[in-house]
Amino acid sequence: MDKRFFKLFNLTEEEAIALLDTPLDKLEEDDSRYVAASHLINFPTEASISALMRAVQNTEPSLENRIVRRKSVESLGRLEATQALPVIRDCLADDDCYTVENAVWAIGEIATQDAEILEEIAQLLEKPEQTYRVIIHTLGKLGYKPALERIRKFVDDDDKTIASAAIATIYRFTGDNSSMDQVTDFLQHPNVYARRLCIQDLIDVRYYDAIPEITKCPVSLIFRLRGIRMLAEAGIPDGAIAFADIEPHLDRVICDRPQDLTLVHEYDVTPALEFAIRELYETDFGRCYLATQTLLETYGDVASEALMATYAQEAHNDYGAHYHVVKLLGWLKYAPAYDVFIEALHNREPQFQKSRTAAAIALGELGDERAIPELKTCMSTKIWDLKYAVLIALEKLGDTSVREIAANDQDWIIRAKVEHL
Repeated sequence: MDKRFFKLFNLTEEEAIALLDTPLDKLEEDDSRYVAASHLINFPTEASISALMRAVQNTEPSLENRIVRRKSVESLGRLEATQALPVIRDCLADDDCYTVENAVWAIGEIATQDAEILEEIAQLLEKPEQTYRVIIHTLGKLGYKPALERIRKFVDDDDKTIASAAIATIYRFTGDNSSMDQVTDFLQHPNVYARRLCIQDLIDVRYYDAIPEITKCPVSLIFRLRGIRMLAEAGIPDGAIAFADIEPHLDRVICDRPQDLTLVHEYDVTPALEFAIRELYETDFGRCYLATQTLLETYGDVASEALMATYAQEAHNDYGAHYHVVKLLGWLKYAPAYDVFIEALHNREPQFQKSRTAAAIALGELGDERAIPELKTCMSTKIWDLKYAVLIALEKLGDTSVREIAANDQDWIIRAKVEHL
């Protein structure tokens, strides 16, 4: 579990418990029971679990309290608190569909095999206005095959995130892959959430044939790298795939060129330079990649200064645009951006992690040998995709001196990459 963002609150366990237990009418202006419920994920103790259970059992009807209950259920799931199962199970009958959704998800995290509880979850497929994707995903994860026919009803759902989960779960239960092409087709769906979530479905059912298509899916490389790596970690020990099968796909995703993607958006007319740069700030990376391709192909001779200007104005503080600007300046081989790349390479803020990978690739593209010692310092990080990018960049710069160190890296994927260099 990635806990980099969990410890953002300056509260002790005791303070968080006391805050969560505080009645609404006794709260100070800056107090937040929601923050307390979120923060207790850092403390897998009986005291924290008991406090979260009390919060779930507090059925005061205000919206604020309902939101706290939802978060408390989620935190109990993250803590895999088996002792909280009865309390969470009661939430399956809640009037608030979001509380029900979190309860189903939490039960999936706790991983109970109690057939009565699993049947209660399956029956929610017959209840209107529920979050069916989470229900189907949980039933699949926990292997509850008596729900199979009820899940079949969702394979043609208008919501493709639901249809994807249903098709993948049927494959998981039956081994029949005849409809799995529909799931891989969702990797090019216009809706970014459908693209992201079907990657998760492909991971869940270990559909190794989808790796090349995941590589080309126009979502953030974080989702694609996670998908490929998790499939590799399942498939390589089983002999279903080999590292040689995934290496070219990992290389493409780490380098992340728009021409290696299947773009799902298009422009009616060639946009102005200013418009293309604004598109780098979109949350749908599919639009960012289309803009990136346009900037490289149409505005390659004038884009660099405009990119530096947007970096100074906004992109330095916008982690999505930051990533795309760094990549672009590297492919444009814009030497005045060297200091920008070095700063990005060493940026330790969690939300800028993918920019560090982009900076490594950009430095390799730039070809400035001053970057070699800077890149080498990153081999001590625990961020595997950054180390992978550094290896690619150093090879491009003609330096092979880190191979011996990388051959003994704690991460298997780095060791495997060195063996194939």
